[in-house]
Amino acid sequence: MRITGSRVVQTIAATLAVGVIATGCASERGEKSEGGDTFVFGAAGDPGSLDPALASDGETFRVTRQAFEALIEHEPGGTDLVGGLAKSWEADESGTEWTFKLQEGVKFHDGEKLTAEAVCKNYDHWFNWTGTYQNSAVSYYWQTVFGGFAKNEDKDTPKANYKGCEAKDEHTAVISVHEPSANLPGGFSLQALAIHSPKAIDKYKEQEATGENDAISYPKYSQEAGTVAGTGPFRITEWDKGNKEVTLERFDDYWGEKAGVEKLVFRTIAEESARRQALQAGNIHGYDLVAPSDVKTLEKEGFQVPVRGVFNIFYVGFSQEANKALEKKDVRQALTHAIDRENVVKTQLPEGGVAATQFMPDTVDGYSKDVATYEFSTDKAKELLKKAGEEKLKVTFCYPTEVTRPYMPAPADMYELMKSDLEKAGVNVEPKPMKWAPDYLDATEAGSCDLHLLGWTGDFNDAYNFIGTWFSGYDKQWGFRDDKVFDAVKKAEAEPDVAKRVELYKKANEVIMDYIPGVPVSSSPPSIAFAKDVNPPKVSPLTQENFAEVSFK
Repeated sequence: MRITGSRVVQTIAATLAVGVIATGCASERGEKSEGGDTFVFGAAGDPGSLDPALASDGETFRVTRQAFEALIEHEPGGTDLVGGLAKSWEADESGTEWTFKLQEGVKFHDGEKLTAEAVCKNYDHWFNWTGTYQNSAVSYYWQTVFGGFAKNEDKDTPKANYKGCEAKDEHTAVISVHEPSANLPGGFSLQALAIHSPKAIDKYKEQEATGENDAISYPKYSQEAGTVAGTGPFRITEWDKGNKEVTLERFDDYWGEKAGVEKLVFRTIAEESARRQALQAGNIHGYDLVAPSDVKTLEKEGFQVPVRGVFNIFYVGFSQEANKALEKKDVRQALTHAIDRENVVKTQLPEGGVAATQFMPDTVDGYSKDVATYEFSTDKAKELLKKAGEEKLKVTFCYPTEVTRPYMPAPADMYELMKSDLEKAGVNVEPKPMKWAPDYLDATEAGSCDLHLLGWTGDFNDAYNFIGTWFSGYDKQWGFRDDKVFDAVKKAEAEPDVAKRVELYKKANEVIMDYIPGVPVSSSPPSIAFAKDVNPPKVSPLTQENFAEVSFK
């Protein structure tokens, strides 16, 4: 999610050395008491895992970010990369060797010390995953940033770019890749690549994820508190799934600035109206994804409702493997013409929302003004379906329940609008509502839905973090193979010169929108709300709020 802020995309020859910054985490709502407060935050959905390496969704990362830290972080409230567990870093001239100087005196929640060997143990652990861990629904971010594994078990798993990690000394780790990538250094800031205690990793290895597609069983350690251990200002102490609450406690041995509250509770309240009522009643201290219609009401009542910058994309995904009719370009174009994106923006999004023309917001360098556009036209949609011989097209349309997202404040309502649009064009739509985590996320990642609603909030400021996430190679979510699309995206990724890379991103966007693998619908600025007596954290365009900054007035 980006709005402004310096763009941290470096040339291969560049080296960076960034000073230390204490990263935070934590927030929740509860009662104030002498000697320590509890802050309770109303989350829009359940986390899927307490191990961020197994996740790809914002609700999981909102929780784990308070307990785990990556080598690099983003500045509070901004998009610049700054030191995290590494106080500085640099790349060699080829962009294939990254050296990290680690913070000293850092302890994990289980008492282990942060060392270069601990960092390497994390990266080698991910690289050597086997079985279900190689499913892209489980190891999504590893595969996005570093490709495949030491031994790929599926022909569609991307080739490994990770080469290895070496502990040069106690506090110097060197991570090597085979080829330079636009995913670096930004990828080192991902919560999915946050650093775990080496002792905890040994315990992780005793358990396995099992299953496939939308029937994955995650390892026990990731589904209950007690095993996972990071270095953050909070440690996870309880996950009460029955009451949909995760509790974190301040970590008093934290190496940076201590958290401003003693306890942090994330309480899942799926409906936005229920979250608003809980805030108004004083049952929570804050919540995310405020409905556009509620912003002025809350502000008039004295609540704090800061707005984040626009750095997301909402889209309708097509799975060509789930429905062979979607292999026809005329069908994909027809569905795109059938959807009234401006109506979605007008009726469902806050002020500042815009209809999308491509799979990234215009706040990211690489956005093109020359992409093919598909105006709303029911007649055009019908004409194209007839041309394709698909006048009786039937699609299964999946949408998530029990959640709202920054790019998708009301999934069911947005689905209904688009369902109506498609039906007017003659498409037979079969609804398939699914619980957000892990059911919906696993199903969409596995390409089990003909059509589905999903979106993306940027992890770091590079166009590859958007289009490269989906279109640099075969992805089960989309289920298509087109070398023209893949080559255009990969060519941009491999370009070391930033200015040239941006131009290649523009060309890649034009190729993608000519192919039209799905429908980019909109981008929007999500709001977050806090109680009157709270000193809130700096809001992040990346939705990466550090709740350790929270305190009570």
